[in-house]
Amino acid sequence: MTIPPAVGLKAPEILERARCLVEPVLRESVGQLPGSMSRALGYQLGWCDEHGAPVRAGRGKGVRPALAVLSAEAVGGRAEDAVRAAAAVELVHNFSLVHDDIMDGDATRRHRPTVWAAFGVPIAVLAGDALLALAMRVLAASSSPGAARGTRGFAETLMELLAGQGADLDFEERAEVGCAEYVAMAGGKTAALMGYACAAGALFGGADEAGVGCLRRFGRHLGLAFQMVDDLLGIWGDPAVTGKPARSDVRSKKKTFPVISALASDSSAGQALADWYRRAGRIDEEEVRMAVRWIEQAGARERTEAEAQRHLGLALRALDTANPPPRTAAELCALAHLATRRDR
Repeated sequence: MTIPPAVGLKAPEILERARCLVEPVLRESVGQLPGSMSRALGYQLGWCDEHGAPVRAGRGKGVRPALAVLSAEAVGGRAEDAVRAAAAVELVHNFSLVHDDIMDGDATRRHRPTVWAAFGVPIAVLAGDALLALAMRVLAASSSPGAARGTRGFAETLMELLAGQGADLDFEERAEVGCAEYVAMAGGKTAALMGYACAAGALFGGADEAGVGCLRRFGRHLGLAFQMVDDLLGIWGDPAVTGKPARSDVRSKKKTFPVISALASDSSAGQALADWYRRAGRIDEEEVRMAVRWIEQAGARERTEAEAQRHLGLALRALDTANPPPRTAAELCALAHLATRRDR
């Protein structure tokens, strides 16, 4: 692979540069698995179809590994210093997606069947487990002076991620969920890994404790903004862009930030939504459309957009405190804005 020079890059070029750095480590790791498992992982990572034929479809953007390698450069290190940390982050992110799709029953991701829909639930469970095991192996094999600390941080991050995912499932069974509870859940499910990507990149790049902390705060606030925008897309996103059915989160009665905000509002629309969320039985599409209108009428869409922008602002403030070189600062800002775009 030819790695583009890191000079004046725009967001797609930044992502491609990171992909060129990290993908060889990913392919080497996945290639060590037996054929059937390697095929399922290659499918999840967007390298092949369900039969193992090479494709260039279904790949994620790779924002998290890009954040890791740029965070190394932000503290004066080299992008190459953080490649193993970036690869571990991408592997564990995909682990969470594979298992999340099973738990939510989502049959589509990135415009094609999810791993469980393509290979069956047993293979998908094992594929998720394999991604997690590979992430640990990749990180442990690093010769970086920060590897031991990075591995401990990785384990702590994984515990946060699992706790956040568990809370998200718990919310589905509860009639009332507070906005503060949501932030704690999203802080584990989404923001913890983004925070770790940035902190690990800084750590492997040779940063001191203050530098690591600034980059971690940048990543965590960006993760919260990202999750809130993702919640908006789960209701109002274009399926041609998101790769998921329209209004999927409302159809499954998930308690995302817009829904929680609407339910907590002192409005007739919020009360109507609460009554509908408590109602059991078959859901038709007209009911789903009406529920979406109630969410909007309760002002929850605007509040979610404002809260996402607030966390983006806090992320950029933390990045400014880290005082990265101008080019790296610009590229991290470009990634932050890409990750929080409502048409991403």
